[in-house]
Amino acid sequence: MQRTLVKSEAVAVEDQTFQVRYFEQMTMRGLRRFSAEILLGPGDRIILDDDSLPTLEARAARLAPATLYSRLLARATAA
Repeated sequence: MQRTLVKSEAVAVEDQTFQVRYFEQMTMRGLRRFSAEILLGPGDRIILDDDSLPTLEARAARLAPATLYSRLLARATAA
């Protein structure tokens, strides 16, 4: 199955900016699925999927900051 890039944007979290790429893919049943790839760093990404692009955009906007803050908290408690 082939993914098609439908949108690319930058998400700002405090003083950092992260690239988000949205893809569309047709399932074997002929339905559309969307995925988002949030690039946090080299080899470090968050991948989300959903049935609708607007819902996926809202999830990406919520989960990108939450993931970054949880990673910062994990590093702080591990040190």
